[in-house]
Formats: sequence, structure tokens, C-alpha cells
Amino acid sequence: MTDDLEQFAAAVRQAATRPEVSTAITAIHQQLQERIDQRQPVCVASGKCCQFERYGHRLYVTTAEMASFLASLDRLSPPPIDTHWDRTGCPFQVGRLCGIHAIRPFGCRIFFCDPTATEWQQQEYEKFHRQIKDLHQALEIPYFYVEWRQALINLNLVSI
Repeated sequence: MTDDLEQFAAAVRQAATRPEVSTAITAIHQQLQERIDQRQPVCVASGKCCQFERYGHRLYVTTAEMASFLASLDRLSPPPIDTHWDRTGCPFQVGRLCGIHAIRPFGCRIFFCDPTATEWQQQEYEKFHRQIKDLHQALEIPYFYVEWRQALINLNLVSI
């Protein structure tokens, strides 16, 4: 697994240097936002979505998503990692809010606590994840699907 994670990190770093990767991911995020605007799932800004263990879910990212995130970090100044981060939940959560909201991963964008949106979220996730996966092939980016915090650790964006 260590070799896979090293290959993932190398692929992310290489893809992060390619502007077309971020452009393509941003276009997919914009399409997703249009679908969200149409459906209007409820978000009460509770911060539960960032507390993975408490809410019973995990966040995974692909190589291209992480490359776009990494390239965006160079342009933005995200808040520092919470020094009280206990290695659970997202290290970018600030209080109940997302400290990287503008550049958050696809999985964060599609996840809502709204119980009426569960089936809709799953359908949209599958559709947009397929687009992201196809993007890897079209841009010849090695496809990896890695847990968010593990990706951050392997890219030395957070420490353990």
C-alpha cells in the first residue's frame, strides 16, 4: 500500500502542474453546483459532514481532484490546520465551517445532511464521479481513489 500511496502522491504532484486538470475539475464542480441549485438540498451548516467518524462516513478523492486542490492551495491561503485537530474529522474544519470551502473536494460538495436528498445524492455522486474518472483517462492521469486524510498526509499537507 505504501508504494501505491507514493505513486498517488507523485501523480498528484505531476498533474497539479497541468492547468487543464484544474480547469476540467472546476468545470465538473460547476455542473454539479447547477444540479445542487436545482435540487436545493438543505444545509444547516452544522459541521457534521466534516466529522467523519461521528457521522459514519469517509471522504475519498481521486488523483485529479487532489491535483486541482493542491494547485488551488498555491493560489489561496487556507486557514492553518486546527492545532486541536485530534486526527478525526477534517483538519480544515474551523468551528462548524469549512476552512477550504471554495476548493473543497467533490465528495464534500455533494454530501448533505438532508435526509430527503439521500437517494438524489447517490445518483448524482455516481454520475459526476464517472465524469471525474473519465477525465483521468482523457488527460492520461493515473487514477487513484484515496481517503482524504491519507491523501493530505501523503502529500505532506498535514502531519500525523
